Amino acid sequence: MAGADSSASVGRFLTLADTAEVLNISLSQAYTLVRTGELPAIKVGARGQWRVERPVLESYIEAKYEETRRLNRWNQSDLGDAAGIVEMFGRDSRF
Repeated sequence: MAGADSSASVGRFLTLADTAEVLNISLSQAYTLVRTGELPAIKVGARGQWRVERPVLESYIEAKYEETRRLNRWNQSDLGDAAGIVEMFGRDSRF
């Protein structure tokens, strides 16, 4: 996959190598995402090669953006750190 034009010609399913390239991660990291179920994929063929559906990958990326947005909002809030939580409830209180 050399760019946006070639990505459209790849088709509905991406190999793990294609997926790794899109995410700019290593092949082993892509495999781990799939193996753990974080990134849904299917095994195809007699050798059981993993394939990631393009829309699933796009949804995964969007979910990661949303996760980052929420984490950033949390970190920017008054309760974004443990010290803020301890201060709010008191050091010796039991939640």
